[in-house]
Amino acid sequence: FIDARTVAIGAEVAGRITDVAVTDNQTVKAGAVLLRIDDGDYRAALGQADASVAAAHAEIGNVAAQMQAQSAKIEQAEREADQARAALDFAKAEDKRNQELLAKGTGTQQQAQQAMSTLQQDQAALDSAQANVAAAKGQVAVLQAQAKSAQAKLRQAEAAAEQARITLSRTMIVAPVDGRATNISAAKGTYAQPGQALMMFVPSDVWVKANFKETQLALMKPGQPVDIEIDAYPDRTFHGHVDSIQSGSGTAFSLLPAENATGNFVKVVQRVPVKIVFDEKPDVLLGPGMSVVPTVKVR
Repeated sequence: FIDARTVAIGAEVAGRITDVAVTDNQTVKAGAVLLRIDDGDYRAALGQADASVAAAHAEIGNVAAQMQAQSAKIEQAEREADQARAALDFAKAEDKRNQELLAKGTGTQQQAQQAMSTLQQDQAALDSAQANVAAAKGQVAVLQAQAKSAQAKLRQAEAAAEQARITLSRTMIVAPVDGRATNISAAKGTYAQPGQALMMFVPSDVWVKANFKETQLALMKPGQPVDIEIDAYPDRTFHGHVDSIQSGSGTAFSLLPAENATGNFVKVVQRVPVKIVFDEKPDVLLGPGMSVVPTVKVR
């Protein structure tokens, strides 16, 4: 009989069907729209996801601006520390000079005390400036952590947006390959659930599945020519060739395979499926289940 890999077309998202673009047994090309599901909620979800991506980008920009401003603060704090260090060095020199003058009796106690006070003040100013530098540099680590968090939020938002975009694309169901839509159960206005079969799709690529007896396979091998007679077209003979022979009998892969080890064994000649493909694509309508009489030339 004629065989094909039929496809059950089903919904991947829930929603009301707004359009059924094909009718029963209509021939369609790969990628052609078969039906559409209301996408209003999914478009809104995508818009919200895109807004989250934009907000994440804005947060990254804000943190980058803070990093730049913080670099300027660090540079300013370091200059202030350099100034305080220079002032402290001068104060140390003044204090030393005043102490030497006081020891020689050419300086006054008041001048020495004033120099000592200035030295202490400049030392405190340097300590404060260095603390400001350390605090400014410590803030960089905080901003770097915020930057990593913002990047993580961006990746999360982009993943959510991509998922929303994929979900939105699933509201439009298209033909997977060239073929015909058949057994359509979908109707405009009905509510589709994920996994619900809405129609069957029969690909244009069909072949012959011939169940030969195992005793007929001794000389049969891939590539041998085949004359194909189809019951629906009795006046024509189509040509093909053996593509492959199944590794096992038909019953071995059935729902309830035979178990010959139980009961009384009766030997029965088994049937083995043989795949036969057409040399040229037939110019007639063929569908799974149509009866065929193939003749394989083995000599």
